Amino acid sequence: MDALGIEYYAVVGHSMGGAVALALAAARPQQVTRVVAVATMGAPGAPLSPELDAVWAAPAGPLGARDMLSRLVFDQALVTDSAVDARAAAMRAGEGAFASLFPPPRARWVDKLTLSAQTLAAVRAPVLLVHGAEDRVTPLETAAQPLLAHLTDVRLHVLGRCGHVPAIEHPHEFRQLLSCFLRQDVRIRPSQTDEKP
Repeated sequence: MDALGIEYYAVVGHSMGGAVALALAAARPQQVTRVVAVATMGAPGAPLSPELDAVWAAPAGPLGARDMLSRLVFDQALVTDSAVDARAAAMRAGEGAFASLFPPPRARWVDKLTLSAQTLAAVRAPVLLVHGAEDRVTPLETAAQPLLAHLTDVRLHVLGRCGHVPAIEHPHEFRQLLSCFLRQDVRIRPSQTDEKP
């Protein structure tokens, strides 16, 4: 954003990206205006879930792809043959890189993504947490709910019958949530504060 010359911006992150978005907001409180963290990681004390361990360990190919997708969604009807084929192709294409990302023991990678209470307290931007009630990869109780105690300006929206990918399982409601939250992100230019009504 610095290279693009963009001074103020909102950030949206999913899963690991949610932890990155929150960390960025803490590091750049003057620039980051809003944060949306979806099925986020980063909560203090959050353990490595068995489902996340399995997702990170999934072997490239159709069996690994089907297993991974089945863990990510609540609605198993979304695990279609075409979705499995697409995921398997992507996994095979990046097999070497993906395998090197999360070698065991994998709990250390969750620990590295954990944000301290001090870091979370430094987030000044309003935060929207969006989470699936049936998320087994980053469970609601250990991933999103603990963040409520650490963030200054936070709201949590929980979608029922939803797993780790709310944007896929509830696309219309997800878009509405983000649109409404981000639409409020209108900054007043300093010159406007001096104007008389």
